[in-house]
Amino acid sequence: MELDTILKAEAVKVVSSATSKKRLFRVLSETAETAYGLDCGIVLDRLLERENLGPTGVGHGVALPHARLSGLDNVLGLFILLEKPLDYESVDRQPVDLVFALFAPEDSGVEHLKALALVSRTLRDTDFCTKLRANPSADTLYTILTETQTAIRAA
Repeated sequence: MELDTILKAEAVKVVSSATSKKRLFRVLSETAETAYGLDCGIVLDRLLERENLGPTGVGHGVALPHARLSGLDNVLGLFILLEKPLDYESVDRQPVDLVFALFAPEDSGVEHLKALALVSRTLRDTDFCTKLRANPSADTLYTILTETQTAIRAA
């Protein structure tokens, strides 16, 4: 699995202002609706339900919100760069500015875990995150996210 199999260009955004985690989840839900045709209300509900189990802020300015949705055939991703970091209640208590959301079919066990592991591994790379933060263009971010896996595989 590679990022270009779960992420499409329309699902990458730069957001200038998200005043709360709930507002960020609303932006994620609206983007999921626009990019993938998912129901905005259902996506928002599932993201909030998952977040109530424990924060998905993994540290170093990165959040990985995720949810399982009925009707999906495969894992789908969204990426948002926040121009202004947001208090996200992350494990390290640092604000978040890189958000990669994943949506998986309700019955996907292994594929969902593989996607989470891939995104987590990718966003643990400090140099890679610095590169993302330095490029506030959705098109450039998409290119960085999808070409990185090819470059890593070729190395």
